[in-house]
Amino acid sequence: MAQYDAIVIGTGQAGPSLARRLAGAGMTVAVIERKLFGGTCVNTGCVPTKAMVASAYAAHLARRAVEYGVTASGVGVDMKKIKARRDAISSEQSAGVESGLEKTKGCTVYRGHARFESPTEVSVGGERLAAPRVFINVGGRAATPPISGLDRVPHLDNSSIMGLEEVPRHLLVVGGSYVGLEFAQIFRRFGSEVTMIEKMPRLASREDPDVSDGIRAILEREGVAVRLKAECLAAERRGAEIVVETACEGADTEAVGSHLLLAAGRRPNTDDLGLEKAGVATDARGYITVDDELKTNVPGIWALGDCNGRGAFTHTSYNDFEIVAANLLDGDPRRVSDRITAYNLYIDPPLGRAGLTETEVRASGRPALHASRPMTRVSRAVEKGETQGFMKIVVDKETRLILGAAILGTGGDEVIHSILDVMYAKAPYTVIERAMHIHPTVSELVPTMLGDLTPL
Repeated sequence: MAQYDAIVIGTGQAGPSLARRLAGAGMTVAVIERKLFGGTCVNTGCVPTKAMVASAYAAHLARRAVEYGVTASGVGVDMKKIKARRDAISSEQSAGVESGLEKTKGCTVYRGHARFESPTEVSVGGERLAAPRVFINVGGRAATPPISGLDRVPHLDNSSIMGLEEVPRHLLVVGGSYVGLEFAQIFRRFGSEVTMIEKMPRLASREDPDVSDGIRAILEREGVAVRLKAECLAAERRGAEIVVETACEGADTEAVGSHLLLAAGRRPNTDDLGLEKAGVATDARGYITVDDELKTNVPGIWALGDCNGRGAFTHTSYNDFEIVAANLLDGDPRRVSDRITAYNLYIDPPLGRAGLTETEVRASGRPALHASRPMTRVSRAVEKGETQGFMKIVVDKETRLILGAAILGTGGDEVIHSILDVMYAKAPYTVIERAMHIHPTVSELVPTMLGDLTPL
């Protein structure tokens, strides 16, 4: 049995960085990866999808060239070249993660499926490893929604859709949240007809109603058909077509297309790790339960990234690494509960989000102020010809601390960080309001917006 100071299972956004920190602290570390180095983000998530978003944006802008006084003709999409570009970007990053770990002194890389044999022992292939510390970073995968007839219908998920080398004639997307929204716009811009099917009354239902409405308007303006309140979903093959029964209120009950994408949630990769042999507790959905320092119920075992249910983003996974490393190696008591909710939706224009929604603030009953600005009043957006969306912010009336913000518009995915940083600093909103921002930018409208706060 090979003995180590630590075992890291999985090489997503938390595992490799933690392995390097542990090795740098003088520990011997075993790193186990069963498939692709870099996890979801590098291989089937952020990196490849944002490469596709970039290609889709280029096609969309080329078709709009005449609006800028530019003559362009014959705009087309070569799906094989788009795929090759995307795959090259992902492969380079995945290879970089792998080679980086192999070159790290003190790290030993194992390729294979890891399973617990006890709280301190893990098997991989025909070998057994032991360590007093085990860190689980196994990520998640697409969940399959309970749709009648789905077992008889070919369908795609966020991973398998990456294999397409031709543009679908008509893509049906089940799921109106982040994965579904991004792919819907990508393939619409590539030339597909697209129909989105969502069981909730709104797209991106966890957002405020005005944000959801703004997202829907952006997609519908580009020709994406949206069907909400889809109940009693059922799927079937009808010749060469795929038919999804939606029973949507006020719409046809069938959606007919050539391809079906399921984008209705994720599930953790914890069902085949042998967690029961280690005594590691999971919740009803299979997520590993952890405390505020990401420790499991078993001493010496931590869970980081998507598998712990405490965040579903690359940045939350990396922050998990930072929290564990700070507590374990630096004597710095960092906690999951210290972080502020923050994420982006990478449709075009994007949505940047930080903190509480307006709905959540209203529900709390606390005295608050809010303000908003349409992107039509942002000079930079007007000059770029990208004026869809708006920005809004909510602050605590008594403490003057920023409670939350949403920026749906060009540059919103970057501008949101100026607000987020002030929130982490626990500084009053007046710090931004009195700042002199550069013109012409999207950011310069944030101080102006804060100057017009009114009671919520």
